[in-house]
Amino acid sequence: MHLKLLAAVAALALLGARADAAPQTFKSSAGPLTVTTVAAHLEHPWSLAFLPDGRMLVTERPGRMRIVDKNGKTSEPIAGVPKVVARGQAGLMDVVLAHDFAQSRRIYFCYAAPVRGGAQIAVAHAMLEDGAAPKLGAVTRIYEQKGPAGGSLNIGCRMVEAKDGNLFVTLGDHFAAKEDAQRLDNTIGKIVRITPEGKAPPDNPFVGRRGALPEIWAYGIRNAEGLAINPATGALWEQEHGPMGGDEINIVEKGGNYGWPVVSFGVNYDGSPVGTGKRHHAGMIDPVWHWTPSIAPSGMAFYTGDLFPAWKGSLFNGALKFQLLSRLEMQNGKPAREERLLEGIGARIRDVRQGPDGALYLLTDEADGRLLRVAPAN
Repeated sequence: MHLKLLAAVAALALLGARADAAPQTFKSSAGPLTVTTVAAHLEHPWSLAFLPDGRMLVTERPGRMRIVDKNGKTSEPIAGVPKVVARGQAGLMDVVLAHDFAQSRRIYFCYAAPVRGGAQIAVAHAMLEDGAAPKLGAVTRIYEQKGPAGGSLNIGCRMVEAKDGNLFVTLGDHFAAKEDAQRLDNTIGKIVRITPEGKAPPDNPFVGRRGALPEIWAYGIRNAEGLAINPATGALWEQEHGPMGGDEINIVEKGGNYGWPVVSFGVNYDGSPVGTGKRHHAGMIDPVWHWTPSIAPSGMAFYTGDLFPAWKGSLFNGALKFQLLSRLEMQNGKPAREERLLEGIGARIRDVRQGPDGALYLLTDEADGRLLRVAPAN
């Protein structure tokens, strides 16, 4: 018993030290980078959103939401988060602030909701009631993925709010129902476009088409865990996991078919061909970038800040499997060259965001996860 107690004390000391860990330095094309730990002891953090005052709203996959201030002080879990199915890759996932958050206090979040037969991916909005004990008020589930009850794999669940106030949401194929990604009578393996109240806007591509769900914007998607609007063009960009190889970045077109599971740059986990065994197919849109072997990408952000002037316009992607930050340099509106950053950091990068100070902020997907800040070394 004495030895167990000593081991527990040592483990706690290690965790405490980690929050105050010394900054790490890495080389890059923009000069030396300093990576500092803003906050630690976050359990599988998944998504990050900046509040107007610079504080950060962070989700944890087991079903918690917290606020982290600029000094790294982390709040207690925010009250009012609905029940979440936390199993495998599923749980509480993305969170975004409405463009008018400063007035409305509205946030949107994506999560695995309990349903008969398992879990289903849902989107909700709520009012963030700030104060000494922040909580969510007026929580309303506005959308639920349509199709077989989801499992715990290939969830998707990234979101972005467009300038018109409508939401784009990625919905995975759940691994088991991948053929449904080509069918339009469900939202398995799709990107949907919905209003702030969860309805299909009238100008969606399949509105009025027999046998098709009106909320579908694009299909043939496997497991998209990166979504962003390119500020230079206004186009929607998506990043998704392939099977064994074939991770993709796509520029998402209205009504576009992105090929899964008919074509892929990767192969199935048993080494067999995906679908036709081909990489291209008539009527299906090719990715503008792919990673083979797979880096397991998650989180993406276009850089527009002044802290790294040489990187303006670059697209940053986290990597879970390869534990690095990928920077894609653009040429003629498409990725042309990759720079792999933070190799050796020893952590799965789940989310990537640009902060209001121009630094890059990362979440590490670990049981004792961290919020990291990446900035030029002094």
